[in-house]
Amino acid sequence: MRHEPATVPLGDLPTAHALVAHLRGLAQRRGIDLDTALRPPPPEPTTCCGRGCNGCVWEGFYEALHHWRMDALALLDAAA
Repeated sequence: MRHEPATVPLGDLPTAHALVAHLRGLAQRRGIDLDTALRPPPPEPTTCCGRGCNGCVWEGFYEALHHWRMDALALLDAAA
């Protein structure tokens, strides 16, 4: 099954890694280095206590990754 990068749900680390790799690959095929054209993707949290807190650091990570994804997609669309 094929997924659109803009709508892939972000809620687990393997999906997040796959999305970043996919967008970097798309950019590379268009002659763009996302790591220099944009700020880097957000770093993975290292301070999670694992208790499922409301406002968990992972929620912030996935929200920041969503914004990075949208910036990357806008850059790719402009270069198309």
